[in-house]
Amino acid sequence: MSGIDREVTPYAALAVAVFAASTSAILVRWSGAPSSVAAFYRVLFTTAVVAPVALLRHRGEFARLSRSDLAGAVVAGVALAVHFAAWFESLNYTSVAASVTLVQTQPIFVALGAGLVLGERISRETVVGIAVAVVGAAAMSFGDAGRAPLSDATALGNALALLGAVTVAGYVLAGRSIRQRVSLFPYVTVVYAACAATLFLVVGAQGHDYVAYPAREWLLFLGMAVGPGVFGHTVVNWVLKHLESVVVSVAWLGEPVGSALLAALLLAEIPDAITVGGGLVVLGGIYVTTIERERDRGGAETETPTD
Repeated sequence: MSGIDREVTPYAALAVAVFAASTSAILVRWSGAPSSVAAFYRVLFTTAVVAPVALLRHRGEFARLSRSDLAGAVVAGVALAVHFAAWFESLNYTSVAASVTLVQTQPIFVALGAGLVLGERISRETVVGIAVAVVGAAAMSFGDAGRAPLSDATALGNALALLGAVTVAGYVLAGRSIRQRVSLFPYVTVVYAACAATLFLVVGAQGHDYVAYPAREWLLFLGMAVGPGVFGHTVVNWVLKHLESVVVSVAWLGEPVGSALLAALLLAEIPDAITVGGGLVVLGGIYVTTIERERDRGGAETETPTD
């Protein structure tokens, strides 16, 4: 990807990734398959796209992977799978508002992990940006409360949503660390394979059918893989080599903003004033965090990567 590295800025790539991820909610809404099945095939098909590139261009790098990096990538994949499974399962026990709000607290865990594990500097302004973005995301979540019945929040559902936030933060932090040493395609191939294998077990444990779905569902699974999978998570893993994990994590909160806009266009779901206001606050938090990280870099250009 050296040609792409020279032509695409990390922030432009991050914007593409957030938009691609924003299509996930639309595709899932159109799908009638169980959420764990949709997640499994999304990751499986994404693996099928990136694995041939990894084997053709980086075959030798797999053999050179250290045991610690290989184990870290596998753990990242399992964390991503647990994130999907825990978050979706939480919706069976607690309200959508509570679930989404709790799972979107992941920038807090990323910031803590980045400071404690990766040694990244977390300034006061960055903390303010994170707080602003999380408040905006919470406002967007509660903005939907008037349009859908909410179940009673329970300790189990809230704990599952919080587990989803912690595990996706671990996924981001692992990528930020390992991607400094490992090329993009070998890394995401291992991560996605581990994630797909874990979700395969989850689907079986839940008793869902693996293959009895109409052609329309398979097209939606493929769309989830190409959009949110390849252009979403895969591009984010490229960005993680160039931008600090806190910036990537907070920018990811732009996903509900994009999803709300797409829902208005494609599903005729017009957001209310609270949702619109929350989206603007999210964008404000992303802006504050991004500008602060650029100041920390002292205006220096991002290093030229090797993959």
